[in-house]
Amino acid sequence: MIELYESQRAMRNMRRAAMQRGVVAILDVGSSKVACLVLRFDGTDPSDDGIGSLAGQSGFRVIGAATTRSRGVRHGEVHDMGATERSIRTAVQAAQKMAGIRVDHVIAAFSGAEPRSYGLAGKAEVMGTTVDEQDVARVLSACDVPDFGYGREVLHAQPVNFVLDHRSGLIDPRGQIGNELGCDMHMLTVEGQAIQNLAHCIKRCDLELAGLASSGYVSGVSALVEDEQELGAACIDMGGGATGLSIFIKKHMIYADSVRMGGDHVTRDISKGLKVSMATAERIKTFYGGLVATGIDDREMIEIGGDTGDWEHDRRTVSRAELIGIMRPRVEEILEEVRMQLDAAGFDHLPSQQIVLTGGASQIPGLDGLATKILGQQVRLGRPLRVHGLPQAATGPGFATAVGLCLFAAHPQDEWWDFEIPVDRLPARSLKRAMQWFRENW
Repeated sequence: MIELYESQRAMRNMRRAAMQRGVVAILDVGSSKVACLVLRFDGTDPSDDGIGSLAGQSGFRVIGAATTRSRGVRHGEVHDMGATERSIRTAVQAAQKMAGIRVDHVIAAFSGAEPRSYGLAGKAEVMGTTVDEQDVARVLSACDVPDFGYGREVLHAQPVNFVLDHRSGLIDPRGQIGNELGCDMHMLTVEGQAIQNLAHCIKRCDLELAGLASSGYVSGVSALVEDEQELGAACIDMGGGATGLSIFIKKHMIYADSVRMGGDHVTRDISKGLKVSMATAERIKTFYGGLVATGIDDREMIEIGGDTGDWEHDRRTVSRAELIGIMRPRVEEILEEVRMQLDAAGFDHLPSQQIVLTGGASQIPGLDGLATKILGQQVRLGRPLRVHGLPQAATGPGFATAVGLCLFAAHPQDEWWDFEIPVDRLPARSLKRAMQWFRENW
């Protein structure tokens, strides 16, 4: 477990440096848009508020926000470095201009990169009478890490449950009396190359990467209310090029995955079906799209428009029922894939089976009704939590990832549990402390 935290530690140091300066940028690099929020911290230490990302929203305020069309990103991964770099620069510069301040550090979120979830377990004897940080550190380092394959990197590693002797369900065991401490941990790995491409792209924009998160995870943090995170719920983040899935219970993520399809695929189907450009297809989907046809939709005609120069071609009309007939099969396919992943994760065994739809593509009319039929559970449309200073234009489902990333920046669960592990070799630690004293005093 030692090396799992090395890259996170390096980014944590950058995040702390950014927070000392008081300003950090949030970057949601999606397939359809790049969103940037600039946060100003008021100097309070967020780790004092409690454990995890729902402990409180104090400590920061959004002072700048901007979005731009994403180019060079497909299925949530960087495909064209130059185009993605230009999109990131455009969004960051516009947000900086609104905030009136320069930003050097960013915390980024991305979907895709083939996430895989693992459940780890470990046990360790309690050294003293009460559990302290050293005992927690040793039980974390005792978790057996599986062979997750070459070229993959750990993105999130969070303890979701502690067991002290025969008492399970502990959130924080420190200070309690017991003999044997156990831990259940959730670990999420992603393709290392996808992370490296994104990190390199951000570096080319003259920015320092101060943190990384999965968009499925941070969307769940912002779109699920506290009871849903506690009792068990799934968040389905329907983006442009990928649909993220995360399952929460006891306020911790226990499973994450993604489907390599999203709203852009629906737009592409409309473009092919009606023989129009992608821009025209996006406009038709936004203004007239839907998933449930009624009798009146056969009579409601949509003027397609266009700029080909052929008068008859540009003056074509299509009924809304035909448009729904093009859109519905693709959305059904996405939801069927999500259903398969929920079944594989054992979602049926949770005490509560609430499903929350969020993301830009979740705004298609009729999606909640169709999702209820396919997923067979309680489904609701989710909007992100309100945070201080967030513009009205950034409060829709499409900004769930960006808002969740703000909460993640202020209350990072991964880092809260990052103790110095392991602590077996005391002489080495003593030598390290002596060397530090020597450097500071001479």
